[in-house]
Amino acid sequence: MYPLLKAFEGRAAATSGRGKDAVNEPMIRHWCEAMGDTNPAYTGPDAIAPPTMLQAWTMGGLSGHTDRSSAYDELFVLLDGAGYTSVVATDCEQEYLRPLRPGDAVTFDAVIESVSPRKTTKLGTGHFVTTRMDVRADGEPAGTHRFRILKYAPAPRPEDPAPAPAPEQAQAQAQAQAQAQAQAKAKALRPRPVVNRDNRGFWDGVQEHRLLIQRCASCSALRFPWLPGCNDCAGLDWDTVEASGAGTVFSYVVMHHPPFPAFDPPYAVAVVELAEGVRMVSNITGVPYDKVRIGMPVQLEFLRVDEELELPVFRGSEG
Repeated sequence: MYPLLKAFEGRAAATSGRGKDAVNEPMIRHWCEAMGDTNPAYTGPDAIAPPTMLQAWTMGGLSGHTDRSSAYDELFVLLDGAGYTSVVATDCEQEYLRPLRPGDAVTFDAVIESVSPRKTTKLGTGHFVTTRMDVRADGEPAGTHRFRILKYAPAPRPEDPAPAPAPEQAQAQAQAQAQAQAQAKAKALRPRPVVNRDNRGFWDGVQEHRLLIQRCASCSALRFPWLPGCNDCAGLDWDTVEASGAGTVFSYVVMHHPPFPAFDPPYAVAVVELAEGVRMVSNITGVPYDKVRIGMPVQLEFLRVDEELELPVFRGSEG
């Protein structure tokens, strides 16, 4: 089987592909707004596109591309026929050769760079397939994008659970488990924040129940997290302003795995946009994890997690 798969290495996945749109300011603006990236290099008459948008200019959208070769489809048919019917994207690598600017016409070629021997993962057993795309702008090399997927046969589900114990036994087991969990949590400590000369002022403010934001002394731009210099003007002098504590959930995830002794999953971790305009990552308290929503209003509070550590978190409101 593997020799048949390996024979696809080096075969074209797309030839003389063309981006459906030239590099353009609206897509750059939408990308920067979604990513919260305010780098001035991406605006103005001499703007460039964020380098990480490299793949965006080559995407075919819902209608796809007509320049895709048959080799990729043939490889998938072979993998599907061998039982590797599931697929998951694993990672990508990008190399940037020159900036992309509004008006650049994007073209590309893609090749099946490698097919791995059979690998076994927690998801199941299968083969990693890596595709390399060489991107050009107005005919000049602009970058390389490698995209890796796993085509796999899902691992079998765990066997059916054992019959439920008798009520008395179940109660005893539950009590023992709860006691063990309580003991583990009592011993476990939250990871300690790394405090250095660049962020010590922030943690000093937390001890005083104040959420401090850096403000550039040259251009007055606010920045968070704390940094030694200004992203907008590169100024090194700064002072602080105290956040009001009001904010909204900009984005969030619910953590289920991996388990960690100091935490009790599932729990919500959010990017909170403060009323002052900067964003920070923190926990959401006061509402169940499955009630957290984008746009939910939140209010700063300080949570003592152990005798030595107090952290800024945000209390949500379902109303």
